[in-house]
Amino acid sequence: MSAGEGKPRRLRDEERKLWGHFTRSVAPLRRPPASADPPPAAASSKAKSAAHPRSPARAAVPAARAAAGLEPFDRRLKQRLARGTESIDARIDLHGKSQSEAHAALLSFLRQAQGDGAKFVLVITGKGGGARDDWSERGVLKRQVPQWLKLPEFRGYVVGFDDAHIGHGGQGALYVRIKRPRSRTRTS
Repeated sequence: MSAGEGKPRRLRDEERKLWGHFTRSVAPLRRPPASADPPPAAASSKAKSAAHPRSPARAAVPAARAAAGLEPFDRRLKQRLARGTESIDARIDLHGKSQSEAHAALLSFLRQAQGDGAKFVLVITGKGGGARDDWSERGVLKRQVPQWLKLPEFRGYVVGFDDAHIGHGGQGALYVRIKRPRSRTRTS
């Protein structure tokens, strides 16, 4: 064993740049949706973790997973949308927008669509074909929009979503089912 094997070496600048480029292109694996009822082992681990000071950070993870359970589209519904027998009530194109602009525009669009009584909308993200240079990310909105639709701030508007048919944009677009607005009863 040589003297330098016990310590990890530091990365050079060019290695650090290469690693940064590589890690930007990696997307996390999708986990299977968690069931609404936590398994008994998870309930007992919560009780055990209450005694530890680090437990609040760990307790927030199951809540975030539970919020991601959106209703999937069945095959026939997707066929009706693709054939036009089920109408797409509105559409938004997010091409050319930054992430913050697209997030705000999508939230506003879904709020408006729900207010207008839309049942299904089309969200066009694009496939991420053109990057400005070798170091910029491609398909950021294509990856981000599905994540946003699972967030609590969108849950009041979204029932579920799925990739669109090739005629509506394929993997560069999403069908989104809009949640019905809660009926407000007025007292006279």
